[in-house]
Amino acid sequence: MILETALLTVRAGQGPAFERAMAEALPLIAATPGFLGLEVRPCLEAPDRYLLLVRWERLEDHTEGFRDSDRYDRWKALLHHFYDPFPVVEHYGEPVVSTPAPCG
Repeated sequence: MILETALLTVRAGQGPAFERAMAEALPLIAATPGFLGLEVRPCLEAPDRYLLLVRWERLEDHTEGFRDSDRYDRWKALLHHFYDPFPVVEHYGEPVVSTPAPCG
């Protein structure tokens, strides 16, 4: 499993509009083969900052499968105008150290 990460800084005051646009864009990325899930988490210290986490089966599912698709053009139109500055997207492999999930 590959973990894609991006720290998204949204233009001041645009958080609610960004969140609506992200909800609208979600089916675009979810339709990509190899997509395993997505989370967008708001920063508690900075109200216009979000952490994007996307899980992929393989790196190429994102870099080729999604980014080379027509759906990515719509994703960009819905979301990219919110970012200032434009985020750095990185991909991470399997954990080298982890703890088991706590039992409830």
